[in-house]
This record gives sequence, C-alpha cells and structure tokens, in this order.
Amino acid sequence: MTCQLRRSSLSTTLLLLVFLSPFVVLVRAASVLGSQGRALLHWKATLRSPQLLASWNVGSSPCNWTGVACNIARNGRLVVYEIQLPNLSLAGPLDALNFSAFRSLANLNLSYNQLNGNIPPTISALSNLVSLDLTANRFTGRIPVDIGSMKALQFLNISQNQISGPIPPSLSNLSRLTEMQLEDNKITGVIPEELGRLAKLIYLELGANQLTGSIPPSLGNMTKLYHLALYGNQLTGFIPRELGNLINLAHLSLSNNSLTGRIPSSVGNQSKLEILYLWMNELSGSMPPEIGKLHQLTTLALQFNQLSGQIPPLLGILRNLIDLRLSYNHLSGSLPPEMNNITETCKGGALRILMLSNNSFQGPIPATLKNCTSLYTVHLEHNQLNGDVSKQLGVYPNLKYLDLSFNKLSGTISSDWGRWHNLTFLGISNNNITGVVPSELGQLSKLEELDLSSNYFQGEIPRSLGNLAHLYNFNLSNNQLIGEIPAELGRMSDLELLDLSRNGLIGRIPYQIGNCMKLHLLKLNNNNLSGSIPFEMGNLVYLQDALDISHNSLTGEIPTQFGKLFMLQNLNLSHNGLTGNLPSTFRDMRSMFIIDVSYNELEGPVPDNKHFQEAPVEWFVHNKGLCGVVKGLPLCASSTANEHHGSKHHTVIILSIVASMVVLLLLLVLVGIALRFQKTKKHTVQAVKNPIKQGTFSVLNFDGKVAYKDIIEATEDFDEKYLIGTGAYGSVYRAELSSGEVLAVKKIHLSEHENTVDEQPFQNEIETLTRIRHRNIVKLYGFCTSPHHKFLVYEYVERGSLGSVLRIEAAAAELDWVKRVNIVKDVARALSYMHHDCVPPIVHRDVTSNNILLDSEFKACVSDFGIARLLNPDTSNWSMLAGTHGYLAPGNILINIL
Repeated sequence: MTCQLRRSSLSTTLLLLVFLSPFVVLVRAASVLGSQGRALLHWKATLRSPQLLASWNVGSSPCNWTGVACNIARNGRLVVYEIQLPNLSLAGPLDALNFSAFRSLANLNLSYNQLNGNIPPTISALSNLVSLDLTANRFTGRIPVDIGSMKALQFLNISQNQISGPIPPSLSNLSRLTEMQLEDNKITGVIPEELGRLAKLIYLELGANQLTGSIPPSLGNMTKLYHLALYGNQLTGFIPRELGNLINLAHLSLSNNSLTGRIPSSVGNQSKLEILYLWMNELSGSMPPEIGKLHQLTTLALQFNQLSGQIPPLLGILRNLIDLRLSYNHLSGSLPPEMNNITETCKGGALRILMLSNNSFQGPIPATLKNCTSLYTVHLEHNQLNGDVSKQLGVYPNLKYLDLSFNKLSGTISSDWGRWHNLTFLGISNNNITGVVPSELGQLSKLEELDLSSNYFQGEIPRSLGNLAHLYNFNLSNNQLIGEIPAELGRMSDLELLDLSRNGLIGRIPYQIGNCMKLHLLKLNNNNLSGSIPFEMGNLVYLQDALDISHNSLTGEIPTQFGKLFMLQNLNLSHNGLTGNLPSTFRDMRSMFIIDVSYNELEGPVPDNKHFQEAPVEWFVHNKGLCGVVKGLPLCASSTANEHHGSKHHTVIILSIVASMVVLLLLLVLVGIALRFQKTKKHTVQAVKNPIKQGTFSVLNFDGKVAYKDIIEATEDFDEKYLIGTGAYGSVYRAELSSGEVLAVKKIHLSEHENTVDEQPFQNEIETLTRIRHRNIVKLYGFCTSPHHKFLVYEYVERGSLGSVLRIEAAAAELDWVKRVNIVKDVARALSYMHHDCVPPIVHRDVTSNNILLDSEFKACVSDFGIARLLNPDTSNWSMLAGTHGYLAPGNILINIL
C-alpha cells in the first residue's frame, strides 16, 4: 500500500513537472525582461500622444510590443535587441529612459518624431549599440562627449535637430564607425582634426551647420570615404590638397562656404568622383585641367565663385557629365570645341543641365549642341555669345528652360521651336533677333514665361499666343511689332505681367484684357494705340506694380472703374488725348505712389486727399484745366468763390447739422444696444443646440461654416500626416477641399489661459489682415474659431519655406544668384507695402527664412502674421519683445524697447 502511494505521488510530481516546465521558462523570461519592460513603460509615461504604443502594457511581453525586438543572449536569456520607433509622432524627452537596462541593445531608431530636450549622456550605457538614429527630432543642447565611449557604434545619425555646441573630439574614438551624419543642426566651432583617425568611415555628413575655421588636412587620412559633405557652413581658408588622397570618394560637397584660393590640382586623383559641389564660395584662379581626368563625373557645380580664364579643353571629354554649372564667375574666351564631345553623349541621354550664364564667354554656341536632345535646362544668358540662333539650336523634346538673354545673338526664331512641348521658360531678350514671332510658339502649351523683349522683331503679334493658358509673364517690349493687340490675349487667365510697350501697335486696347484678372503689371506705353480706355480694365483689381498706357493716342474719359484698383502703385496715363474730369473714385486708391496724367485734355478738380495734396505738379501739367489741392495748380473756381461767403451763415448751418447728427447718433446707439442684447440672448440659446454656432467663421470666397467642416474633414481633424510645418505659434496643415482647392491651414497653439482671451481683438486684427492683397504676401483668406479649434486659412504655396529649400543641397543649387536677388526684391516689396501702404501700418517682427515661402517659380511671399502687431501711429504699447530667438526686428532696438 505504501509503495503504491509512493508510485502515485511520483507520477503526480512528474506530470506537474511536464505541465509546469513551460511556465517556469516564461516566469524566468519575465524576470529577465522585467527591468527592461518597466524601463520602457516608465519612458512611455513621459511621452505625449503615445497612442501608437498601445501595445506597450503590463499584460504582455515587451518582445511583442510595437517596435521592440528580442534576441537570445549568450546566457540563454531573452533580451531586448532592437527598438525601432521611427515616424510615430512621439513627443517628449529621452532622459526618462533608463539606458542601463539595455546592455544588449544593438539598434536604436527614434527618427522622425518630435522628441525634445538634450540627448542624455547616459545613452553611453548602451555599450553594445551598433546603430543610433535620432534623425529629424527636436533635440537641443550639445552632443554628449560620452558617446565617444560607445566602442561598438558603427552608425550615428543625429541630423535635422537643433543640436548646438562643438563636435566632441571624443567621437574620434569610435574606431568602428562607418557613417556619421550630423547635418542640419546648429553645431558651431571647428571640425576636430581628430576625426581623421576614423579610418573605417565611409560617409561623413556635416553640412548645414555653423562650423567655422578651415578644413582639417587630416580628413585626407580617411581613405575609405565615399561621401564627404561640409556644405552650408562658414568654413574659410583653402581646400586642402590632402583631400586628393580620398581615392574612393564619389561625392564631395564643400558648397556654400567662404573658401578661398584655387581648386587644388590633386582633385584629379579622385578618379571615382561622380559629384563635385564647390559652388557659392570665393574660389579664384583658373579651373585645373586635372578635372578632365574625372571620367566618372556626372555633376560639376562651380557656380557663384570668382574663377577666371577659359574652360579647360579636357572638360569636353567627360562623357558621363549630366550636370555642368559654371554660372556667375569671370570665365572668358570661346566655348572650347572639345565641348562637342560632351554633346555627342547627349545622343545617349547624358547632358541635361548646362549653366554657363553671367560670364564673359564669346563666340558661337557649340555647333553640336543642336543635336543634344537630352537637354533639360540651358542657361547661357549674360555673356557675349554671337551667331545665328536658328542654326545653332535644334529640337529638344525634354527642354524645360532656355535663357539666351543679354548676348549678341542674331538670326530668326525657327518654327521648329514650337516643338519644344515641355518648355516652361523661353528668354532671348536683349539680343539682335529679327523676323517675325512664329505662330508655332502658340503650341507650347506648358509655357509660363516668354520674354522676347529688346530685339528687332517685326510683324504682328500672333493670335495663337492666346492659347498659352499657363503663361504668367509675357514680354514683347522694345521691338518693332505692328498691328493690333490680339483680343485672344484675354484668354490668358494666369497672366500676371504683360509688357507690350515700345512697339508700333495700333488700334484699340481690346476690352478682353479685362479678363486677365491676375495681372500685377500692364504696360502698353509708347505705341500708337487709339480709341477710349475700355472700362473693363477696372476689373484688374490685382494690378499693383504698374498700369502704364502713356505715350499713345487714347481719347475719351478715364473710366470711373479705375477707382477699384486699390492695390495699384503706379498709374501713368500721360501723353494721350484724354478728356473730362479725374474720377472722384481716385480718392480711394490708397496704394498709389505715382499718378501721372500730364499732357492730356483733362479739366476740373483734382480729388482732395492726402496723396494728391503731396503730389508734384509735374504729374498734372499740360492739361485743359485741372485745378485743386496740388501745389502749383490753380484753385478751382468754386473754392475761390466760397472764400467770400460770410462765415456767420456757415457757422449756423454747421451747428444745426452737428446737433442733428448727435441726436441721430444717440438714437442709433440705443437701438444697437437693444438689438445686440436680443441677438446675444438668441445666440446663447442656439449655441447649446448646435456646437458649431459657438464659433466664428470668416473665410474669403467661402461659406465660413462650410469651409470649417471641409477643413476638418480634409485634415481628418488635423491628423499628423497632413502636417507640413510647425512654428512657435502654430502648426501648418495641407488641406485639399472637396472642391479641389488646396489651402494651408495654421492651427494656433493655445494655452489654457489663451482660451479665455476675448475673441474680438483677435477677429478685428485678422479681418484687417484679410484685406491685404499683395503678390509677395501670402494671402490670408480668413479664420475659424470654435470651442475646439482656432486656425487661420492661407493660400497654399508649393515649394515651402526658403529655409527648407536652403537646407536641401540639391534644391539650394537650383536657387541661382538671379533667383536669390529676386527673392530679396520680393521680400522688400512686401515689407514696403506693409510699412507704408497699410492703414494703420503693419510690422511683421519675425521675418526669417522660415517665414518666406516660395512658389513653383521661386516667387517669394512673406508669411506668418502670428506675431504681427497692427500699429496705430499714436500707440506706444510696445512693452514686449517678439520674434524668433536669435533674431529681433531692427525696430525693436529702439530706446525704451529693449
């Protein structure tokens, strides 16, 4: 009996061991992973919006959590091996994570989130970490010196943050490192010489920082380097010849610095080099002929330097060259015949970009360029090239941009140019081109800019040009064109600039011009136009820069509709035969700087406002009988007679009128208070029934409440995937409405205190800003406020901010000197308008590269009025500073301000 009980007990024990052994393993695993799981949950608790980490909970193993991978350690235990959490919108600090719990971690990827604060020095506890990726967060502070002790590290990426301070020399201790990316931060100081000890480094990216000093020659010791980028810093001195030792280098970018001296001949040793960016420096001397040895070279960008001499003949044998940029130097001589070898490769689809503008090149365009069908962009403007363009250019099916302006080219435009179906820009101004404007140009359906000005074109303007629906800049000025202005030009709905001045055009101004509603500038001056001014021109409400129809033979009266041109700054009607009075509506044209009506047959009073009172008399002379407030004009007869009436009679009349108005005003105030009380009471009841009525919705050209609903739907209630930018005052989202309209919506960041602020001042200011219309100011369509949201509705600008363009090397390279100068002009126009033409004036107070937006054609628009103040000239309420850290508007440096 005892034996049977023992056998039964033994059997039960064995069964228990069989069934419980897996649970023992799980318990053991849980005990090992316990500290790691607790560390991750503790960190999660410090994050904002961690919805995507919902799987991180105490009820499951960390090995099953989102972004966490485990592996079996040498002791047989399960440990966290990888943490991969890219692009999850995680926000919060990193210092709450206990790194010492993850000794076996090999890969940590937290890129493209919104993590902030300093990179904690304790991260060095990850002693077995191979890859650390913190790209595109909001980290600040310095790079921890302790990272230099992470001996296993092979990949380090801290780019696109706000890291400051110097590069720690201790990073040179990372002997296994193959890739180091620190670009697009605010790193200062010099490049440590010690980095030259990183013998295994293949990829070194330090661009878009604030590094100073010279390039250490020791970088030439990193002979395994494939990619070296130091662009967009403040580096000075010579390019070290030791860089020629980098024989495995394929990409070298030193652009956008202040490097001086010659390009070292040792660059010819880098036989594997494919991309060489040295643009936007102060390099001088001639181009080294050794560049001709770089047979793998596809991109050579040396623009915006001070290089001189001729193009080395050997450059013509670089058969793999796709992109050649030598613009804005002091190069001279003829284009070498060897360049014909380059164009031979075009047959295989090689050369696409040729930029030689703003030099002193002479002679003809290389003959074989005619066969270069792969060309995409050609800049040859501002040289001294000559020859017959009809013989030197062929058919380019891929060509998008051609500028031959400011040369000495001759000949005629071939009808074959109408076969360049992808062309968006054609400029051949300031040459010696003759013949007619081919009607075939009307087939260039993608053309956006056409500038044929200052040549010797004859004949009539082809009616077919009216087919260019996307054209926004059309300039045929200063030629010998005759005939009438085609009515078909009225079909150009996108036209912004039209200049047909200084020709021999006759007939009437077609009324269809009034259909070109986007026009900012219209110049028809110095022709032989006749007839009356079509009143439809008063529909051109976006005219701003100039309306010039002077020096013609126009007759009749000035249309009263011109009073609607509120944005117009320059109106020139001089030297015509206009009759009648100046329209009284002119007094409403508050943006006007110049209004010249001299040499006409006008008569009667000049409108009485401040602008006309301060205008020079030269704008009004040689007319039939203008009179009034302009100094130098005679007083009008009615004004002179009035001076002799008795003042006593006037006083009685004035007092009677004033008394009547006071009584009427009091009645209106009482009625208004009663109506407001009833309206407020009614709205209080309705607000409970419909939450959307608790808000205020005002969006230009939209039903406010419909626009609010559409925006909420289009952005899925401001989902992060529609986020295109974030600033100190709000986040910007791209919203494509059901109608197809694309808007930029800035959702205002509100604190609890701000939610209680009176809405009326906010609405008053925004309503004032919506009335601003300027081609270089982002249009504010309106605003929406509700208990849940407060946001501004802007026009959408395609390329984003100037700052973002400058931080991307390829995009910055496309931003040539002409575009940069034009951007400065655009911003100056916008600020001038805000300061001098707005009543009351507006001071932006935060004009930075991030608040300057670029459209598809690099036109600059000033944006972000989140901190602008409407300034009443009598106001002194300037007690608080405003603006981006590191920048203060010059006006803030006044006494009693700082």
